[in-house]
Amino acid sequence: MSDTATTTAPAVTGERADLLAQLATQRHFLRYTTRDLTDEQAALRTTAGELCLGGLIKHVASVERAWAGFILEGPSAMPDFTNPTQADLDRRAEVFRLLPGETLAGVLAAYEEVARRTDAVIAALPDLDVSHPLPEAPWFEPGARWSARRVVLQIIGETAQHSGHADILRESLDGAKSMG
Repeated sequence: MSDTATTTAPAVTGERADLLAQLATQRHFLRYTTRDLTDEQAALRTTAGELCLGGLIKHVASVERAWAGFILEGPSAMPDFTNPTQADLDRRAEVFRLLPGETLAGVLAAYEEVARRTDAVIAALPDLDVSHPLPEAPWFEPGARWSARRVVLQIIGETAQHSGHADILRESLDGAKSMG
C-alpha cells in the first residue's frame, strides 16, 4: 500500500487516524485494480455499463475533491445539481471515461494529489463536528447539514463502493482479482 498520502499530512491520532487509515485502505484497493494495465486497457468498457477503470478512478477523485472542498467552503464548493444543462451532463459523463490524451498514470497521479489534499484538510481541521448545509440535489434531504466526520464517512463509502465496481471491471477485463 502506498504511504504517500499519509506521510505528507500532519500526524493525527484517535478518530481522525482511524478514519484516514480506513480511507487509505479503500483508496489502495481501488488503485490496485489498475495494476499492470495499459492505457488502452484502462479505457476499455468491460461490462454493459459505461464505466472503465480509468474513468472510475477519475470519478472517485472528482467526488473526493468536491467533498474536501465542501468541508472547507460549504455547498458553494459542490457542483450545481438543480438545473443541469446538456453541457453539464456531457462534462459529467466525461469524468467516467479515459479521454484521448489522458493516461492511467496521469489519472492515478491526479487521484494521489486529491488524496494528499483531503488528508491534509482532515488532519488540519480544528474539529470534525464543523458542518455545512448540503447543496440542493435530488439525492440529499432538504435542509440537511453534514459534519466533516459525515463527509469523511461518505468519501470512504464512495471509494469502497467503486472499489467493488473496479473489481468487476478488472475481472471482466482479464480475470485478475483484488482478493482471492
